[in-house]
Formats: sequence, structure tokens, C-alpha cells
Amino acid sequence: MPSSSSDKAASCVHDHAQEHHGHDASHGHDHRHASPPAGPALLRAGPGQRLARLRIGQMDCPTEETLIRKKLAQLPGVEDMHFNLMQRVLTVVHGEGTLDAVLQAIRSLDMTPEVMAEDADAALPPPATAPRRARYMLAAAGVLAALSEAAHFTALPWALPAILAIASILACGLGTYRKGWIALRNGNLNINALMSIAVTGAVLIGQWPEAAMVMFLFNVAELIEARALDRARNAVRSLLDLAPQVATARQADGSWAEVPVTELGHGDWVRVRPGERIAADGTIAAGSSAVDQSAITGESLPVDKTVGDAVYAGTVNAHGSFDYRVTAAAGETTLARIIHAVEQAQGARAPTQRFIDRFSRIYTPIVVVLALLVAVAPPLLWGQPWLDAVYRALALLIIACPCALVISTPVSIVSGLTAAARRGILIKGGVYLEDGRKLDWLALDKTGTLTHGKPVCTEVQVLGEHAQHPAALMAASLASRSDHPVSRAVAQAHAAAATPQPLLDVQDFAALPGRGVRGRIGPTTLHLGNLRLMRELGVATSDLQARMQAYEEQGQTAIALTDGTRALAVAAVADTLKPGSAEAVAALHQLGVRTMMLTGDNARTAEAIAAQAGIDEAHGELLPEDKLQAVQAKLGKSGKVGMVGDGINDAPALARADIGFAMGAAGTGAAIETADVALMDDDLRKIAHFVRLSRATHRILTQNIALALGIKAVFLALAVTGHATLWMAVFADVGASLLVVANGLRLLRAR
Repeated sequence: MPSSSSDKAASCVHDHAQEHHGHDASHGHDHRHASPPAGPALLRAGPGQRLARLRIGQMDCPTEETLIRKKLAQLPGVEDMHFNLMQRVLTVVHGEGTLDAVLQAIRSLDMTPEVMAEDADAALPPPATAPRRARYMLAAAGVLAALSEAAHFTALPWALPAILAIASILACGLGTYRKGWIALRNGNLNINALMSIAVTGAVLIGQWPEAAMVMFLFNVAELIEARALDRARNAVRSLLDLAPQVATARQADGSWAEVPVTELGHGDWVRVRPGERIAADGTIAAGSSAVDQSAITGESLPVDKTVGDAVYAGTVNAHGSFDYRVTAAAGETTLARIIHAVEQAQGARAPTQRFIDRFSRIYTPIVVVLALLVAVAPPLLWGQPWLDAVYRALALLIIACPCALVISTPVSIVSGLTAAARRGILIKGGVYLEDGRKLDWLALDKTGTLTHGKPVCTEVQVLGEHAQHPAALMAASLASRSDHPVSRAVAQAHAAAATPQPLLDVQDFAALPGRGVRGRIGPTTLHLGNLRLMRELGVATSDLQARMQAYEEQGQTAIALTDGTRALAVAAVADTLKPGSAEAVAALHQLGVRTMMLTGDNARTAEAIAAQAGIDEAHGELLPEDKLQAVQAKLGKSGKVGMVGDGINDAPALARADIGFAMGAAGTGAAIETADVALMDDDLRKIAHFVRLSRATHRILTQNIALALGIKAVFLALAVTGHATLWMAVFADVGASLLVVANGLRLLRAR
């Protein structure tokens, strides 16, 4: 009999700290902490160091990140950096007394860093809306650029289109020039620097109207792209909006009053009216109702709740009224942990993202060198006009920025993570979202995962010569000390008897993982456990084995009570499949995922349950280390190996698997913190949803990379051959960014 069960304790760009454990021979999960930390889980401050989180409102693109990273890397005392562009938060590990230097360095880049409190929420960046005056100036710049084009087209004196163009550039381009100068001063060729060079070059070669139109179109596209990225941010922000700001709490004098949610503490009484959102995690103390938990667990139907049942912050009371006692304060609720897990998942770069980062670092210098060659080689070697060659080079410079390529991955990953969280699937990082599509084998625990985990004792048989022996009472007394489902079933059967006898006092109680339990009643040491334990104790006679195997052939779990010399009684316990287990296994098979069941129960019970669920392989009588070996045997053969479980027995196998799935994580902080993927309810069918979402994410990532590279390649060819104008180059650069962002956001609507 397995040991006592307990629940097994979820993208921004350019993070350089995490490598997936699946590629390490040791493969140990770095399972984190029980409460959300102040900074990202990937960064730690060592001796003599400090960890600071900085909100930088101007940092929402790889352009700004590269600039800040290069600037801070030059500072003594800066040990590590973590950029969360989706939330505009920079985390820095720095030496003591160097924070002021860090802040000053960022300010020198024309950015305004704000030091965040340790418990501040990173999921609430201010919206990136342009000031009204800036929007008016941009509109005026567009009108002036159009007038400049018209004046040039109608062959008016060159001074008029030149004056209109200069006025347009000054109206909307000063910010771009300022950013471009800062980038050049720090040795960085970002999009602002490239755009500034291109516009200045167009002015110098007399392309006044085009220079103005290029600057105007670039600023319009930047504004649109900022709005599109805000949609991805708002997807995470919407999770936090689920929790109300006030709650009706009982006061010391017995009255009820509305108080801020942040003032609620453990044990406080809160009253919930029909239609209200629940403010904090708690346990119902009075009343009953149905609660819509879809925001947490993804369940489509309200769940009936009564006294003693758990409720979660952010869920909605459908009807009725009830009072509950708070079990988790504002920052410790299940919803807070979900938000924190999604934030941390954004900070862990997915494999595709790591590839894109490496590629972009090579791509931009190559294209800049190509632009220089295009500017000087044709005039020097073939006598082509210098103005035409320089114009082509300027178009190439605009196309050189890899923004579309770099931003395509994090938007898609964040959209996929958020879409999963909305459906009650909490994914701890982009690496797992990407690897889900490669899932080849899925190992499943039996008790509590495939089955209800609440078996019922069907029979207790006191063996013949001991008919008058209090063996049944002894078995119930031992079982009452264990929290394993099989033991609980035996104890509950005794308690449900018409005239239950008082339980006997048990001393020196101990759980025997994978076998059963041991305890002393009076002078006698007794064991209650499975056939494996009986064999180890040398009491597994042919008669006892026949009795226990007869139960096992019926798909029941058989346990026996022994005093070490002979068997005193045999009990049969039956567990049943959850309603969705067979459907979940069938859905996985349709996706090409093979399944195996790992359980500490006997082999016959394992085979019977596996047959009912349609599982490919069944392995019974496994200790925790045996489950680990079963998972290891499947690793590295083809695709990825997953493990689903909910107990201590499953922890080693869950840690060793490529993807560990924790069942029923709602309200269980440990499961949310340590699982690779946490299913917020007990619905195994969501694993198939996870695989489908992973495949959809991969398709969109592939589309985005193809779009970004394809558009760049086409316009690079057009620019080199002289067929691309400057404004076409702007559309190629920023238009590609808009396309990949819009495509990535489609995952928020994925079904």
C-alpha cells in the first residue's frame, strides 16, 4: 500500500539565466519557494549583493533592452539582469551602494526608472498612451509631409517642399533623433539610430518629401505597435482585475463593514452576497451557494459549496449568501499565485526565443555591413551614381532592425500562457508550452489521478481460526492513523457501522512507503498492508495469497492485517475511475500520446483499472523509486515524457519527467509553485487541451518567424536592386512587427 498522499507541490524576451532541466543529465527541478518572491525566481542576490526591481516606462521593446543591457554591463557591481519587457520591469542584482549608479546610468539613456517595493505587483505597468499634445503634433506632421509631397509633385520651387518637410520632421521626429543619438553615443545601432541616419541621409541627398513621410510613418507605426503590445499586457492585467478591491468583513463589535481586501487577515469572517466576487481564499463557515470557479479552474459550470468547502479569490458567487473564514491573505491567494506564476513564466525564455536572440545578434551587423557595401561598391566599381547608391543603402538600414523577429516569440508565448491560465491550466514557462507538442509518453498515477482517490471498503474478512479475534477493530484502529485513501476507507467503514466499537490505542505508528503501515496495540506489533508487505514479513501463505489475489482480479485493492506470525484479517477496497479519465486517455491517444499507469497497488488491480481507462501499459506494486525508474526508461527514446500525479509518492517521477503535471492545484500553494504544469481542477482532459495549445503555439511561432524573415528577405532584395523606396522600407520593418504581434494575439482566442 503506498505511503500517505499529499498534493505535489506555475515571456518576456532576452532572459539569459534559465536552461530547461530536461537537457541536463541530473534533471532535478529547481523547485522554488512556497510564497511569491520579490524578484524573479531565476535571480538571487548573493553575499554582499542586493536585488532591485525597477519600473521603466519607456522600456517595452528589445531596442530599449539592448541599450540598457549594454550600458549596465559596463558598471562595476552589476552582477546580473532580468528584463520583463511585457511588464516593463528590470530586475538587477547589484553590489551594495551601487543602486544610485544603476539609476543614473538608466537616466542617462533618457529613461525614468522607478524603484519598486518588494511586494509591488509587476503585473500592472502603466498604459503606453501618448500625451494628447504628442498626438496633435503627429497629426500635424502627417499633414505637413503630405503637403511637401504635393508641392514636390506639382514641381513648385524646391524651397517650399524642403521647408514643409523640415517642419514635419521637427514636429514628430525630435524624439526619434534624441533616442537615436543616445543609441549612437552608446555604440548601439538600434531602430531609432538607423531611422535617424536614414532620414538625415535622405535630407542630405535632396529627398525632402520622402524623408518627412518616412519619419511620420515610422512614428505612426511605433504608436500602433505600442497599442498592440498593450493588448498582450492587458491579457495578464485582466487576471488581476478578477479580485475585488473591497470585502464585507465582520468587525470586532459583530457588525459588518466594507474594508479594503489588503486589510483581510487569516481567520477574518467575510460575507458574500449573490453575484459578488469572492475577495480572498477561505473556507465556508455558514450558508451555502453555487460558485463560478471558471476563472481559477476553468470549470464551465458553477460548483455547489457548503460549510467546510474551500472558496477562492476572484471566483463569483452565483446565488445565495454565505460567510467564510479567510485562509489566505491578499498576496497569498490562489489567484495571486497564478498571476505570479504567469509573470515568472514570461521571464523564462522559450527555446525558439533563445534561437531568435542569437540569430538577431548576427543578423543586424551583417545587414549594416551590406548597406555600407551597397553605398560605396557600385559607385567605385561600376561608376553608378552616388546618390542612387546611398539611397539604396538608406533603405537597407531601415530594414536592418530585427524588431519583428525578436518581438514575435514573446507575444506568442505570453498569449499562449494566458490562454491556458484562463482555462485552468497553469504553465510555468515557455519551454513547457513549446515542449508539450512533443509529448510522446504520459505516465499517470492511479489513486487520486485516474480514480477518485476515495475508495470504499467493500469487505473485511476475519480469517477462520480468529473469528472471535478483534482483528477488524485492530485493522480499523491502525488505518485511522494513516491519511492514505485505502486506510481511510477501512477506518470509515468501521465508523459507519451500526454500532461501532471505540478504536484501540495505537503506539509507535509508522507509514511504510509503498507497503502499508505499522503500529503497536498493547504488547503486539501489527502490520496492515499489501501482499508485498505480507511476503516480506513471511506470512503470505498460499491461502492468504489466493484470497488477496481473488480480490485483485476483480480490480479491488486487498490489504491484510498480521501480527508478524500469521495473517489475522483481509480487507478489500475498491476505487473507481473518475468520469473523464477514459475520455482523457482516448483524447491523448488521438493526439499520438501513449499512456502508462504507475501505481503502488497490486499488478492485477493496476491492469483492471488500466483496461477500464484504455491505458497502454500498467505497472503495479511500485515504490517511489520504481516510478522514477519507469519514467527514466522512457526518456530520450523519441519525444518528451510527462508524469501526472498528486502525491508524495509521485514527486521523484514528477521531477524526472520532461513535463510534470500536478492535479487539483487550486488552493494548493505547493503544487502551483513546483509543478511544470498545474491543472487547477482534477480534470485530466485538460492535458489534451494543453497539447493542442502547445501545437497551436508552435504553428504561430513558425508562421511569425516565416513572416518576419520572409518580409525582410523580399525587401532586402528590393532594396539592393534599387526597387524599394524609403517609405516601403518603413512598412517592411514596422508592418512586419504589427503582423507578428496580431498573429500571436490570436492564441488568446484559441479553443
